Amino acid sequence: MARDMPKDLTREKKLPDGSTIRQFGPFVYGYSMSMGPDGKPIIQEFGNVKPSRRPGMFGFEQPALEPTDSREPLADVINEPEQVRVVAELPGVEKSDVKTTITEDTLTIKVDTAARKYYKELQLPSGVDPDSSKASYNNGVLEIVLKKLKPRPRGKEIRID
Repeated sequence: MARDMPKDLTREKKLPDGSTIRQFGPFVYGYSMSMGPDGKPIIQEFGNVKPSRRPGMFGFEQPALEPTDSREPLADVINEPEQVRVVAELPGVEKSDVKTTITEDTLTIKVDTAARKYYKELQLPSGVDPDSSKASYNNGVLEIVLKKLKPRPRGKEIRID
């Protein structure tokens, strides 16, 4: 099991008697449930461990946990009439450590420090203007506001003489 662990989740510690112990973790897994605008539940997973299945005895699959080297932060995407608001929890990092990449339809949040690693790619509910982004970071909470793109006409009207 130790060889399958990401290096960031394994450390050795010397005890006062001279012996060495190996520690693993922290392991974080959780989920958030909310109700979508259509009345259907939305379930989001977060953390650095993902549930999976792996082959077990006699060919039967058994539940397993797959640790990753970065945590997936808990993030909410709020679709407002004129803008899209994204709120993500990134505890334990400085504002300067947070890197974001924004396109018209995705937002990527990345933190890569010695102490913490976070990574999350979010599909945005509608097209946004990447140049309109306004971000704030306070007490481990990142908030990004993006203006929605105006709908483009699908075709051009032609006048026939």
